[in-house]
Amino acid sequence: MNNLDSITPSIKTGNEQLYSSNTNLSYSVLDFWKWSNSDILSNATRGKFAEFIIATALDIDLNTPSEEWGAYDLLTEEGVKIEVKTSAYIQTWKQVAYSKPIFSIKPSIYGDKENTSYQGTIRRQSDIYIFCLLNEKDQKIIDPLNLDQWEFYIIPTSILNKEKPTQSTISLRPLQKLTGSVSYHLLSTEIQKITKGS
Repeated sequence: MNNLDSITPSIKTGNEQLYSSNTNLSYSVLDFWKWSNSDILSNATRGKFAEFIIATALDIDLNTPSEEWGAYDLLTEEGVKIEVKTSAYIQTWKQVAYSKPIFSIKPSIYGDKENTSYQGTIRRQSDIYIFCLLNEKDQKIIDPLNLDQWEFYIIPTSILNKEKPTQSTISLRPLQKLTGSVSYHLLSTEIQKITKGS
């Protein structure tokens, strides 16, 4: 039987080209990125973009590709495990009303890279959750690239486990009862305060 170990991806530059019969085609990885990820307002892409935002705020190494099936989304240089969740009032589809911000806090079972099956206890895997709300309600000016339009809510997982032990989601108002929002520029400072217990 073949030994199918996990594959570690490498960072792409965007210049890599599709090829066939040892001949490069006129399409590159950058073309794929533009085609597949330009709609950063959409649910799926916005979630990955929010992870990128947090990574930039916490100075996480961007030369290591994002892991699709990890137990948590980000790992800081100090070893803090972070789960990133996102929501928004405005979507890319036609709406009759604003979406209600809801974030997943569902516990999970994680199988590490050395396991082919998921084992262990169902639990929340990270040390900290960061909830990212794209708070703009005007379709004419909404822009996920404008970090002033975002609100960030940071909660230690231990508090979620204490206050919401069995819930799989949390809406905005209960979230705001647990913590206040911070701006992009204060994310790193707030994470340091939490991890140092101050």
